[in-house]
Amino acid sequence: MITGELKNKVDKIWEIFWTGGITNPLEVIEQFNYLLFIKQLDEVETRKERDANILGIPYEGIFPADCQQYRWSKFKNLGDANEIYDLMMNGVFPFIKNLHPDGESAYSKYMGDAIFKIPTPALLTKVIDGIDGLNLEGDCKGDLYEYLLSKLESAGKNGQFRTPRHIIQMMVELVKPVPSDIICDPAMGSAGFLMEAQQYLRKNHQDLFLNAEQREHFNHEMFYGFDMDRTMLRIGAMNMLLHGVDDPNIEYKDSLSEMNTDKEKYSLILANPPFKGSLDYDGVSADLLKVAKTKKTELLFLVLFLRIMKIGGRAAVIVPDGVLFGSSRAHKAIRKELIENHKLNAVISMPSGVFKPYAGVSTAILLFTKTGAGGTDKVWFYDMKADGRTLDDKRQEIEENDIPDIIERYQNLEKEEERKRTEQSFFVPKEEIVENDYDLSINKYKEIEYIPVEYPPTEEILKDIEELEVEIHKNLVELRKMLEENDD
Repeated sequence: MITGELKNKVDKIWEIFWTGGITNPLEVIEQFNYLLFIKQLDEVETRKERDANILGIPYEGIFPADCQQYRWSKFKNLGDANEIYDLMMNGVFPFIKNLHPDGESAYSKYMGDAIFKIPTPALLTKVIDGIDGLNLEGDCKGDLYEYLLSKLESAGKNGQFRTPRHIIQMMVELVKPVPSDIICDPAMGSAGFLMEAQQYLRKNHQDLFLNAEQREHFNHEMFYGFDMDRTMLRIGAMNMLLHGVDDPNIEYKDSLSEMNTDKEKYSLILANPPFKGSLDYDGVSADLLKVAKTKKTELLFLVLFLRIMKIGGRAAVIVPDGVLFGSSRAHKAIRKELIENHKLNAVISMPSGVFKPYAGVSTAILLFTKTGAGGTDKVWFYDMKADGRTLDDKRQEIEENDIPDIIERYQNLEKEEERKRTEQSFFVPKEEIVENDYDLSINKYKEIEYIPVEYPPTEEILKDIEELEVEIHKNLVELRKMLEENDD
């Protein structure tokens, strides 16, 4: 989480942009991100150089010998603001735009129309000084980006808000990516799910980088992300490059339209698609409407996931609660499709504050496997009450956190068989779900345990009340006597 001193520093940099003449919030975020990228590119290079030096192996870096002056650590110390500005305009920025000169990579495609918009040398040097003072440990950049988006009045309205990092991490832990996976997020935003998936693989499958074929797959064929916002595509491509994925398949694409012809291509779907949209039928792929004739994006994306997944492919996706219990024909059709024709593994209900401050909607995570031949015999339900953050707009860290418990229980489902409906997690057999119109809301099946409270007999309660009245009257008499003495 971005709090305290770091938050104050970011606010000051934002104010520098604003007073310097860049008042469009999205432009501020984009220019801010370019400079962060330039800084982190140098930090990654420095770290790789150090590691290569320790190991005594040669290292061919991103910055050729004649481009060393484009490194953040070099140009930030130039004394003259005009010199820094000229180097940025004519050297550094063209350099980062052309890091992948073949023109085929996601990075080169979406950095091609990137424009450096900082208007003056004075503004540039102030922003460089501000960004240089940011200490972005670990994956703090994702939280920083989330904070920047919170400054956009339209962030929640346009759906351009990030899934909280700890929720993404939990979903990735639940599905456990493997080196052979082909992973897709059809509504990728800033590529948070893809970045977390590659982090998981680096941590849990380090040996994949010792295998030339698997390494090639990781860098070129494993990661796919689609979006219709070129700013998001640029940011996603930059983020993936910084995280060591050379050439992810990041594309401008309306995933729900006829232009998306993908079928049975991906083995793992990780997504939090837009779920406030309502589309015209003309703008939706006809084969999606065959399964569920609806204008609601949250239902259409579920149908899309099933179409683009391979047989045996698995998914962890976020849906609004309405998907779980909606009574329309389309709602029932997609739930029936998941349960009857595929394998619905789990429904994890999340509290309504998870997406604050952007939205207060209640959501759930669906975990399912595409089989094409059924396989749902029972569904595991979990009632998440806390995610390690307060559920108000501040979202401050707290001790209460169900996420470790969710991961532990899901990875040991054989121990869940005997759990009662009064507990936080339990199984529900398919037959019971079918009887309830394929309703997947946890409250439909959860049982509340009422603990009887024994009260004293009525006569005893009345006696206690009478004694209290006598005591009150006695105290009032004494208080009146004291007041009268004071008046004398």
